[in-house]
Amino acid sequence: MTCADTHAGAAPGEAGVHVVGLPELSVWPARARIRAAICNSGTPWPDTQVTVTVTPALPIYNAAADLALAVAALAAAGLIPPERITGRVFLGELALDGQIRPIRGVLPMVAAAVRAGISTVVVPAACAREAAQVPGAVVIPVTRLGDVVDDLRRGTLRNHHHDHGPEFAPSPFAVDLADVPGNPAARRALEVCAAGGHHLFLSGDGPATMLAERLPGILPPLTDQAARQVAEIYSLAGHPGRAPGITPPLSAPHHTSTAAAIFGSVAGNRPGAVSLAHRGVLHLADAPEFARPALDGLCRPLDSGQVHLTGLGRSVRYPARFTLVLGARPCPCPERREECACMPEVKRRYRARLALLLSRVAVRAPVEQGDTLARAGEPSATVAARVLDARDRAAHRLADTPWRTNAEIPAPNLRTRFPVSPEAAELLRSATNAGLVTADGLSRLLRVAWTLADLRGVDRPQADDAAGALDLWKGADGDAAR
Repeated sequence: MTCADTHAGAAPGEAGVHVVGLPELSVWPARARIRAAICNSGTPWPDTQVTVTVTPALPIYNAAADLALAVAALAAAGLIPPERITGRVFLGELALDGQIRPIRGVLPMVAAAVRAGISTVVVPAACAREAAQVPGAVVIPVTRLGDVVDDLRRGTLRNHHHDHGPEFAPSPFAVDLADVPGNPAARRALEVCAAGGHHLFLSGDGPATMLAERLPGILPPLTDQAARQVAEIYSLAGHPGRAPGITPPLSAPHHTSTAAAIFGSVAGNRPGAVSLAHRGVLHLADAPEFARPALDGLCRPLDSGQVHLTGLGRSVRYPARFTLVLGARPCPCPERREECACMPEVKRRYRARLALLLSRVAVRAPVEQGDTLARAGEPSATVAARVLDARDRAAHRLADTPWRTNAEIPAPNLRTRFPVSPEAAELLRSATNAGLVTADGLSRLLRVAWTLADLRGVDRPQADDAAGALDLWKGADGDAAR
């Protein structure tokens, strides 16, 4: 309940607490829970008629409002001085014995309160460290409703939270590219995708997951604003352990995940795996094993950068701007390639499940089981430095535009504002005329060519960059037109 206020008033009549602005079916259990918590905390139940109004009216009740409703009701009944709750936000779920339980999403709630001009927030003690991450917030941790009531009566409710220092920030190179044996083509594709924000398809029975896990380590560090947004998403999803940090997130849902787990839930007001990958990486291992609606449903976030969910009379939008890494084996059988007996038609149908998604993937690469004794490749730190230089070049070129990476540039602007060299244009035109690339695929080739030019440090793509983009476009699938 980040946008709701509670107002309470007492009037003559039958004793009781009435809540206005919430669905009646959700009010009954909340009212019973709050009454039990008040009575078990040594505070008498208000012996008057108290009406609590929640504005604006909400279609779903959030248990995080328990503490606010209890305090408002007691203040209206004269059991707490009303002036001592003014200018404060109360967040917490009440247990029947009066304990104040931790809640999900405290970080965005506190951030919303600070933006609204209310800096003092009362939160469950278990959530105090998380709430204190919001700049400008004065955090008051509490554990029992009885203590809150006593402190408000005496005017002793103060900020008791002690700063325990910054959270431990793991190194972005906790897993290193040097650990991945062989696969130079896949490693190069990973670098290109990190530099330009392109999506990646890894095909084969090699270490695709190892490569995907190392992509966040070579991506540019998150800005302060992006880090705060990512932390708020994780808090809302019930993962408060992620403090705002510079390492982009990695989200890797299993292929048995439900649609709600992948895209989010309106009923629970909970973001899904695609939003947990915001400003980071979404990895789908064994992508053809995912349900077809889930695969096709990913196209909308890839295009718009957000998830739009509707239901229960309301709609929510979660940010979902991520780099997609798809992994797929050659066929659905668990056997190794030399032992596989799958018919060609089985393999074709298996790969066809990804057809809609692959139309939005600009870079493809094979992954193979490398020689574990082979010489180690470049470490992540070396690759990350090249990626950052390429991103800086792109940022300078796109400074007066709303786009951040080459992958975000719309197709019309690629041809008008950012033309390639005549030799590169002719090579790509020939590929299109030969049926190797579709019109939509041509735009993706142009974006990858710009990324290759940025990695080489040249002003605009040349023929070599266009040829490299075409090779990455073909990937492991050779001559299929896309």
